[in-house]
Amino acid sequence: MPWYAAFMAVMRLDEALLAVLPGAHPEPAEQVRELAVLELYRRRVITSGKAAELLGMRRDQLILHASRLGIPYLDLDAVESEREVEASRTVR
Repeated sequence: MPWYAAFMAVMRLDEALLAVLPGAHPEPAEQVRELAVLELYRRRVITSGKAAELLGMRRDQLILHASRLGIPYLDLDAVESEREVEASRTVR
């Protein structure tokens, strides 16, 4: 097991933060873990596959869950988007 595989963090969360933690998990630690994984995915530090693995769900479930939270699967700017459209027109 790699040294980083069993890292445990202790965090103090006040009642105000606990009261507004979103997530499908009843335990605050699991909610914080989900938020951390989703933020890493949003920042493109980890892939959708890795995020899904870390959250114990299928990749398609992760993509749907993240998109419902406003995290896009594709994050293209206008120029990149136009290139993709043009490229798709040339593929037959």
